[in-house]
Amino acid sequence: MAAIKSYTDLPQSKKLAEILPPASADMYWYLATKGNPKAMFNEEYNKYGDFELPCWSLASLLGVLHDYTLQTNTDGKVFVVCESKKTMVSGAYDNPVDACVDMIEKLNELKML
Repeated sequence: MAAIKSYTDLPQSKKLAEILPPASADMYWYLATKGNPKAMFNEEYNKYGDFELPCWSLASLLGVLHDYTLQTNTDGKVFVVCESKKTMVSGAYDNPVDACVDMIEKLNELKML
């Protein structure tokens, strides 16, 4: 059984850190564990300074989006429909985290965040 993705991976977190305010993240990646970063909840964020990178759970990603719905294709792929100002649809993914990240990147490109 495949693991369920519940938060952004490192590449997604790095990209979103350029787009979203760190305060919108509810988790962080602890990077000082020699090649094995660890995702942690935000209770002690900024404790490790340069060894941290914001990380977003699915709940915090959905909090960034407005007027959205999560939908599923007949093949089980998940996508986000966002109807803020104009209807936009993310790509279809195996999990909602990837679909939300895709939508946030699209909204950012269009300066709609």
